[in-house]
Amino acid sequence: MNWSTLSIMRLEVLLTFMVLYQLIADLSEKENKRSVIDFTIIFFTIITFIGFLPSENTTLFGSMYINDELRVFFKNILNVSTLIILLQSTGWLNKPENQSKTGAFYLLIFSTLIGMYFMISAGDFLMLYLGLELATLPLTILAAFDKNLRRSAEAGIKLLMSSAVSSAVLLFGLSLMYGVYGTLHFSEMALLTDASTLSIMALIFFMAGLGFKLSLVPFHLWTADVYEGSPMPVTSYFSVVSKGAALFTLALVLYRVFGSQPNVWTMAAYILSITTMVVGNLFALRQKNLKRFLAFSSITQAGFMMLGFVNSDALGMNTIVYFMLIYSLSNLAVFGVLSIVTNNTGKENMDDFNGFYSTNPRLSLIMLLALFSLAGIPPVAGFFGKFFLFTAAASKGFYILVFIAVLNATVSLYYYLLVIKAMFINKNETPIPNLPSTGYEKLALSMCFVGIVVIGFVSALYDYVMLVVG
Repeated sequence: MNWSTLSIMRLEVLLTFMVLYQLIADLSEKENKRSVIDFTIIFFTIITFIGFLPSENTTLFGSMYINDELRVFFKNILNVSTLIILLQSTGWLNKPENQSKTGAFYLLIFSTLIGMYFMISAGDFLMLYLGLELATLPLTILAAFDKNLRRSAEAGIKLLMSSAVSSAVLLFGLSLMYGVYGTLHFSEMALLTDASTLSIMALIFFMAGLGFKLSLVPFHLWTADVYEGSPMPVTSYFSVVSKGAALFTLALVLYRVFGSQPNVWTMAAYILSITTMVVGNLFALRQKNLKRFLAFSSITQAGFMMLGFVNSDALGMNTIVYFMLIYSLSNLAVFGVLSIVTNNTGKENMDDFNGFYSTNPRLSLIMLLALFSLAGIPPVAGFFGKFFLFTAAASKGFYILVFIAVLNATVSLYYYLLVIKAMFINKNETPIPNLPSTGYEKLALSMCFVGIVVIGFVSALYDYVMLVVG
C-alpha cells in the first residue's frame, strides 16, 4: 500500500482516524464531551467536503475494491445523511445520562459507515460480505444503546437474530453463485450468462439477504420493534443511511453484474414492490407511536423504490438513486423534529402532537413539508421522485404495477395527513410547549428544508445523476 492507494481510499482512511480519535477521546472527563462533539462534527464536515473532490477511477487489491464516480457519489449521499444525523444527535448526546456515551456512539457510527463504504466499493462478493458484516455488527450494539431500557435491549437482540438469518441466506446464495460461475469477481461474472435454475435460485437468495436490510416484505418483521426500541438518532440512521447503503449495493450488483439477465430480478422486484407497498401501508394505518409509524412508512417507501428495479435500463437505476436522495432528506427532517420533541418531553405518540402548531409553528411547518414530500405531493421534491419512479416502470409497460403504486401512494397520503391533522387542526388544552433546540439541530433542519424545497426544481441535479449512472 502506498500514498496513491491511500488517496483513493481517502474516505475509509479518514474515517479510520475518526474511530481512533473516538477511542482516545472517550478516556477524557465528562466536562470535555462538548469539545468532542464539536470536533467530531467539524472534522466529519471536512470529510464530507473531501468526498466531493475529484477522484481517480481505478481498482485496488486485485479488483476487490473499485473506485469510480458513481460509487463516490453514493458515498457522498451517505456522508451528507450521516452529517445531518450527527447534527441532530447533539441534543440527545447533551442529556446528562448520555454524555458518558458520546465516544462510544460516534465510534460505532463511524465503524458501521466504514463497512458501508466497503459494501459500495466492493469488486467481488467476498468484499461485499465483509463490508456488510462490518456495517451490521456495530448496528446491533447501537440498537441496544439505551442499556437501561428493556425495549432497547430487545431491539438489539431482534436485530442480531434477523441479521444472522439474513447473513446465512445471503451466504448460501453466494455459495450457489460460486458453484455456477466459478468466481465471485463482479467483472468476470458480468461476462457470463447462465439462466439455469441454480443461478436463478442463487440470485433470489442474494436479493433476499439484502431484502432484510431494506425491510422488504416478507423480510420486514424486525423493523418496527427495532425502530421503536432504538434511540432516536440510531432509528434515523437505520431508516436512511443503513437502508441507503443496502439499496445502492443491490443496484450496483443487479445493474452492473447481472444486467445481461434482467428477467429474473425485474420479476422479483415486481413482486416485492407490490407486497412491500401494500403491507407497509396496511400496518402504517394502525400505528399511534410515531417511531413505529415511520418504520412502516419506510417499508412502504422501500416498496416504491423497487419500482425502479423493474426497469433494467439506466433510467431505472437513475430514478432509484434520485428517489433515495430525496427520501433521505425528507425522512431526516421528520426524525429531526421528532428528535427535538423526544429529547425535551419524552413524547413520541401521534396524539401528543395535537395542537403542536400553536406552540411550535416552525417545527410544524418543517414536519408538514417533509410529510408532503414522503407522500409525493407537489411541488416538494418527493413528488418528482415518485413521478420519475412511476415513469421508469411505465416505460417498460408495467401499467398495472404503476396503477397499484398510485393507489398505495393515495393510501399513504391519508396516514401522513393524520399527523398533519394532529398538529394543525386537533385541539389540545395542554399542547407541547415551545421547545428549545441546539444550533446544530437548527442547521440540520435547515439543510433538510432546503433539500426538500429545492431539489425537485434543480434539473441539473437529475441530469448529473443520469450522467453518473450512465
